[in-house]
Amino acid sequence: MALDPVIAAFLEASKDQPRVETLPVEQARAGMAAMTEQLKALGPQVADTSEREIDGPAGPLRVRIYRPAGDEPLPVIVFFHGGGWVLCSLDTHDNVCRGLSAGTNAIVVSVDYRLAPENRYPAAIDDCFAATQWAAANAASIGGDPAKIAAAGDSAGGNLAAAVALRARDSGGPALVGQLLVYPVTDYPSDAMPSYAENGEGYGLTRPSMEFYWEQYLGESPADAPYAAPLRASDLSGLPPAFVITAEYDVLRDEGEAYAGALKAAGTDVEVTRYAGVNHGFFSMAGLVTAATQATEDACAWLKARFA
Repeated sequence: MALDPVIAAFLEASKDQPRVETLPVEQARAGMAAMTEQLKALGPQVADTSEREIDGPAGPLRVRIYRPAGDEPLPVIVFFHGGGWVLCSLDTHDNVCRGLSAGTNAIVVSVDYRLAPENRYPAAIDDCFAATQWAAANAASIGGDPAKIAAAGDSAGGNLAAAVALRARDSGGPALVGQLLVYPVTDYPSDAMPSYAENGEGYGLTRPSMEFYWEQYLGESPADAPYAAPLRASDLSGLPPAFVITAEYDVLRDEGEAYAGALKAAGTDVEVTRYAGVNHGFFSMAGLVTAATQATEDACAWLKARFA
């Protein structure tokens, strides 16, 4: 299918921008923040947003809590933003969190986890798992239901959501009712994935960018760590149901679908949908791109079914 015209126009307008791997990290972060500023207006209104600091594994950990209108206790979605473990923030994904909260009538706890390269693997996973534990233990204090908690994230955040599901299983909890994985990173860049050849250039996220992100994130960490690359985990049984979203023109398309297949083979209830005509990052464009609006509605419907 042809590339969505809104996305095609965006790619054309940004084609001369410096590539992320050529920039100092702080400059790349500032550029991403500026690029996503206009997306904030796309998020629907929710009844309340607030921020608080919780105890993290390396000190205070900031979370932003989105509350919809509705009778408590409400389900809880713990959300981890994308950005290659290097970029993005609570603000860059504000509209996504608002959309998930409004679309599911659930509380969203968005996690400001530590970024690489200042804090390499497993700092981000440690923070995300700690925030998930906190959400489970303190659900009642924020109007949530501790029996209805899901993990969610996009791109590197999808990687973290998958890792949190694995770690929660390995640690005996907290129990999750589902994992929403939006074009997740599940493995290292590989020629075994055709999408790395088909979509490695020209569609926003590139193969060199992914190689850069992995280098910033892992440093000297072991390459076979399953919480870093969930597709390489030796045991994928006993995990919560998953909804995996992929994009036709995304370098990560095939590894997301491979992970969905591996989960299904291990006995997990999995739904996977590839959205045509869109690229990596499209999920943040609900209200601008038809497929993004549909994907958000599909994700919310799937989560609501898990919360029922």
